[in-house]
This record gives sequence, structure tokens and C-alpha cells, in this order.
Amino acid sequence: MKFALRMAATFATVLSLTAMSSQVLAHSDDPHPDTLKATQGGQLGVAGAFSYELVIDKNAKEGSESAVVVYVTDHAGKKVQTTGASGTATILAGKLKASALLKPDGDNRMKGSANYAASPNMKVLVSITLAGKPPEQTRFTPLAVAKDGHTVNQQ
Repeated sequence: MKFALRMAATFATVLSLTAMSSQVLAHSDDPHPDTLKATQGGQLGVAGAFSYELVIDKNAKEGSESAVVVYVTDHAGKKVQTTGASGTATILAGKLKASALLKPDGDNRMKGSANYAASPNMKVLVSITLAGKPPEQTRFTPLAVAKDGHTVNQQ
């Protein structure tokens, strides 16, 4: 009888732990393409508790400074203030590497500039440290084109 009670208690514990672990695993850092839209014409990426929308100059040519802008929101799309924040955008396009120092530029915007050439194979690593928070980063492929001809979201 005691053995049966112990087994029932063990089974109940295992069952409750299994249920809790599935709730913990329910959140991931994948982009939220169905719930969050790129409102500025850029590409969305998830960086910890935040969503970043990267907007680059799609016509940027090597040899001139071009803008790099990142909009910061929470996962519900609510603007996150960037006052006191700092950041960088590291741009890799072919053999070229450029870096933009990102500074607050009103509301939820971080802005900088760099000498880069826009290309379909470019990759951008964005790292932003909001005031009083640890740095968060994500990668973008802002001009990558899917097989159907549309620009793809961050991978």
C-alpha cells in the first residue's frame, strides 16, 4: 500500500514537472512574423526581450556614408525609449566590413552611418545596450531574397 502511494506521488510530481517544462519551452527568440510587422520598411529581428527593425539604404554604394537605423520595440510592437542607449551595427558585404556607431535619435530610434555597399549577401550584426539593461544583439540579412522573390525576415 505504501509503495502504491509513493508511486502515485512520484507519478504526480513527474506529470506536473513535465507540464511546467513545456510552458518554459514555449517561448523562443524566433522572429514574430505573424504578430509583429516591419512598420518602417526594414527587416525584423529578435534580441532578447526586444524586437529590432533594421533599416538600411538599399542603394548604398561603396565610398560614401549611408544611414543605418534601428527601431526598438517590445515583442508586442510597443516603442521602447532609447534615451541613454548606445549601440553598433557591424556590416559585412563581400570582403568589406564596416561599422556604424548607433546613437539615440528620438523615441525608439537608434541611428548611425557607415561606408557600406548594399548587396544581397550582406549581413548585419546589431548590438544595443539600453540604459540600465545588458546588451542585446541579433543578426540580419536585410537584402536576402527568398525563392519567391520577396525579401526574407531575419534568420
